[in-house]
Amino acid sequence: MNDEEKAKARKLGMFSGFSPVLQVVGFISSKPGDADRGPMVRLRSDDALVRLVTGHELVRVVSDRRSELAELQIDDTLPRGGCVLRDVVGAAPSELVRVIKLDTDARTRV
Repeated sequence: MNDEEKAKARKLGMFSGFSPVLQVVGFISSKPGDADRGPMVRLRSDDALVRLVTGHELVRVVSDRRSELAELQIDDTLPRGGCVLRDVVGAAPSELVRVIKLDTDARTRV
């Protein structure tokens, strides 16, 4: 991470450790009647291991425009370094995003 990204991470109260970028290789937009709805990100198991996250964990998806909380699902059919997003605002196919483990042990700011 460069200094600007670190400052942005601190501003958002996020873990600013090692988190390589991922390319969005697919985007799913759900409709109001769909059974599966809400923000979700799919990663390969080895990409999740690098980020110290596991399936069904709540993670932060950070793009250039904004960051969103999303549920993580493991999908080993994806290419290495790729991810699929569902209902994540602020990200589009072929963009680069970061998936960051939430730091739930940090003190809250007032």
